[in-house]
Amino acid sequence: MTELEPGRPGSGALADTNQPSTGYPGLAEIAELLRRDRGQCPADLRVAVLRNVTVESIEPYFCFEALRAGIHATMSFGQYDDVMGDAVGGGLERICGDGTADVVVIFTRLEGLSWKLSRNFGGLAPREIDDEVDRLRRYFADVIAGVRRQSNAPVLWVGIEPPLYPAMGVSDALAEYGQVETIHRINGALKDALRADRAGLYVDITTCMLRTGGAQFYDDRFWHLSRAPYSRVGSREIAQELVRSIRAAKGWNKKCLVLDCDNTLWGGVVGEDGISGIALSRQHPGSAYFEFQHDVASLGGRGVILALCSKNNEADVLHAFDVHPDMVLRRSSFASWRINWQDKASNLREIAAELNIGLDSMVFLDDSPFEIELVRRALPEVTAIQLPRGAPSVYRRRLAELGLFDCLARSEEDASRARYYRQNTERRKARAECSDMGEYLRSLAMEVELGLADEFVTPRVAQQTQKTNQFNLTTRRYSELEIANLASSQAADVVWLRLTDRFGDSGIVGTCIVVYDGKVSTIDTFLLSCRALGRGVERAFLAMVVRRARSRGAERIRGAYLPTSKNGQVAEFYSEAGFQKEPQESGSTAHWFSLSLRGPMPEPPEYFKAVRWVQAANLPASGSA
Repeated sequence: MTELEPGRPGSGALADTNQPSTGYPGLAEIAELLRRDRGQCPADLRVAVLRNVTVESIEPYFCFEALRAGIHATMSFGQYDDVMGDAVGGGLERICGDGTADVVVIFTRLEGLSWKLSRNFGGLAPREIDDEVDRLRRYFADVIAGVRRQSNAPVLWVGIEPPLYPAMGVSDALAEYGQVETIHRINGALKDALRADRAGLYVDITTCMLRTGGAQFYDDRFWHLSRAPYSRVGSREIAQELVRSIRAAKGWNKKCLVLDCDNTLWGGVVGEDGISGIALSRQHPGSAYFEFQHDVASLGGRGVILALCSKNNEADVLHAFDVHPDMVLRRSSFASWRINWQDKASNLREIAAELNIGLDSMVFLDDSPFEIELVRRALPEVTAIQLPRGAPSVYRRRLAELGLFDCLARSEEDASRARYYRQNTERRKARAECSDMGEYLRSLAMEVELGLADEFVTPRVAQQTQKTNQFNLTTRRYSELEIANLASSQAADVVWLRLTDRFGDSGIVGTCIVVYDGKVSTIDTFLLSCRALGRGVERAFLAMVVRRARSRGAERIRGAYLPTSKNGQVAEFYSEAGFQKEPQESGSTAHWFSLSLRGPMPEPPEYFKAVRWVQAANLPASGSA
């Protein structure tokens, strides 16, 4: 077809290829060929674009980059230079044709927002500048409010880029009312409006311009011909940034980074060169590896699970992590490792099983083309990225430019994720020492706390709905705004669950959304993090949710199981809890179950030390509901 090799969703085949030619014919042809095989893509995505500038040139690049990320996307455009009209006048349905947008992208270039600030800045008094900034602040809020009256879709608003040549010349940088500083204030006002929205995301176009270079980012001929300011290189860079932002907004990020060691985390082979002989230091030739390790450690701090997969002697590698003076990552940085002479595909399977995560949640980095090709062929679900052999100076950029781990919010659980998985390792050791499962579960001294979602836990709850796949009865995805709306509704409960035991605090590991309609309550969402499975937590959670429904006056509770390729383990969850299966509707894949709240109800397992509400209206502060 072309140099692009098609592959399955989430695999390295699409994510790790050379960029195609920037020429429109070649790119459009590739996008069209890939678009025909929609079975490769995990999700369709309808993107509505509101704009005061011509940005149709971005569309083919965007569709192509989305397909590389395993997303089948369509992009539809609103009226030129009528952002407010489309937002306030109900234009989203018209733009998308037959449905609501999944994502709304807004482009507003400064020339279309304020000709004074863009082209007549030198003639403005400070008060006039302030007035214009205030007017734009109101404009941003009004547009977002108009979109919200039509849709709960994430809003991605592309920021205002600074001028390459400021209106006040070299004096602009230090001027209190300089043009660059004024644009910074405008973008600040835009960010404030997006933060207030809770489902908005600021797309920093300045970083796109920096990555390509200002002279390459624009094409002034296109601007004067059709008010299309961006060059082909600029359009492609913006498209890549949009796809990264959309992955983050929709929660389609990866969970686990698995790394090779030799010539990846350090230069050389530790088993042959020894600890003192490997390249890892603050100076060349080890500085590139030293800085790369810092970036990996930063990902760990953001909540990415770190693991090792290396063909090596385990003792040599672990000793290096323990004693090398310039080692940034330590043994404790990793939730799992397989350091042996087994093939890496088998080792990756074992790591996924140990961490209880899907293979499609994993990204594998190695400098060996042989190992990368082996993993791609044996485990196409894993995103396998080859680092350029002998060029460690580009490792940091190679990892960052993919944006595979980007997310919108960072919670307490994210920062502590590596610790949670290390605690699970200790639990497995304790289980091996107990001959009886009941004895082991009682020895954990588990405590479960439940509460109703508020502004502090809403980001974590939304994140769980976006990421949890295995123990998830319906796999419905919700944004932070949608969770906040449900939590504030009198007709719904958004319940979170926190788990602790003698090994530590596992954090918020469960979410349940219950919707009330008269005497019937419906479980819209019921999920549990993979790190809490195997201990009966789900039974305790359901028992408390059922009691909560009864306390609210419901006489029957219903729940659905919507099968996916990943949640087969929960197919019998409701049946095993005493729910009765309802007749399946013709043509529907949903399996419905119901339970009368007038009769016997599920009980929490007796081996829990405590199961209690800590925050729920009309319920005691502690004890069972």
